[in-house]
Amino acid sequence: MTAAMVGWAHLPFGKHADETVESLIVKAATQAIHDAGIGPEDVDEILLGHFNAGFSAQDFTASLVLQADPALRFTPATRVENACATGSAAVQQGVRAVASGSARFVLVVGVEQMTTTPGREIGQNLLRASYLKEEGDIPGGFAGVFGKIAEEYFQKYGDQSDALARIAAKGHKNGVNNPYAQMRKDLGYEFCRTEGEKNPFVAGPLKRTDCSLVSDGAAALVLTDPATALGMKKAVAFRSMAHVQDFLPMSRRDILKFDGCSRAWGQALGDAGMALDDLSFVETHDCFTIAELIEYEAMGLTKEGEGAKAILEGWTEMDGKLPINPSGGLKAKGHPIGATGVSMHVLTAMQLTGTAGGIQVKDAEIGGIFNMGGAAVANYVSILQAMK
Repeated sequence: MTAAMVGWAHLPFGKHADETVESLIVKAATQAIHDAGIGPEDVDEILLGHFNAGFSAQDFTASLVLQADPALRFTPATRVENACATGSAAVQQGVRAVASGSARFVLVVGVEQMTTTPGREIGQNLLRASYLKEEGDIPGGFAGVFGKIAEEYFQKYGDQSDALARIAAKGHKNGVNNPYAQMRKDLGYEFCRTEGEKNPFVAGPLKRTDCSLVSDGAAALVLTDPATALGMKKAVAFRSMAHVQDFLPMSRRDILKFDGCSRAWGQALGDAGMALDDLSFVETHDCFTIAELIEYEAMGLTKEGEGAKAILEGWTEMDGKLPINPSGGLKAKGHPIGATGVSMHVLTAMQLTGTAGGIQVKDAEIGGIFNMGGAAVANYVSILQAMK
């Protein structure tokens, strides 16, 4: 155990036109410090996960965390970015700072404000998480990238529309009970399965309900060493954390395998001395339903090409053998890029401390997290377990 979370905060995700990147950061940071029961003067290092890519005119944002309290002045602060895995990248840097002994308390904040950007620009900004040299002209922006992946998967393994609709419906059903989720509405399988005016095709076989939400939001957490954590009011330890980076161009890999995801899961479970069956639940990166389907295979839940089995047989439902995205996932919760990875860690910590409310997984003891940037390019897996 290299580090532990001892405090956290999660703002509701959604459309927050009355907020700014700065105000979201300040609120999340202030609440996390208070939740940890420490003072701002105790923070030794700050990591900010903020993708930006044009969403905010203010592009130098690390020092905005200092706005939370004058006592944070002169604290080292660094912005971290790794596409849609930006939040987890910031968490990992924090874990390393604690493990190295260079910091006793580290504050990690993840933030993004996307909804104030015009729709066309949102698509252009997100597409920057792909290999523009080869993929920049794919119709439909980043949804087009995953639409292409879905088309290829369908061609190889058959029409998966039923499975994708089940994944979407599961996410929205779970999200109803998540107070931080942007969309708290059970859309049902039939709505997610049926193409129509309210659920049109967006890219390839992907419909609107197959795509995560454009969102604003922030989350924050406080890390410390395990020995210090034992003296705190709550503590959730990192049993392991893995990061695997793959080629950016999809042309250089088999895009249907998510090899980086597989390797990250293998490393994290191996370092933790665990198997997938040891996990109580998983929060995984369902930016698009096809991504969650392939991630079932990449994590080893099913064989290649058989991911549909996990959702169609109910394995990944709240009462299944491995609940996936009890929070509702990015699908219902929203996907403010820089905040997503931090959010996953905060919600997992809530599960493991029995404080997840309506989305609580029964008897949750060990949680797994998979957060990815781009189309399985930046791959982060964390294995968490409560210490007390």
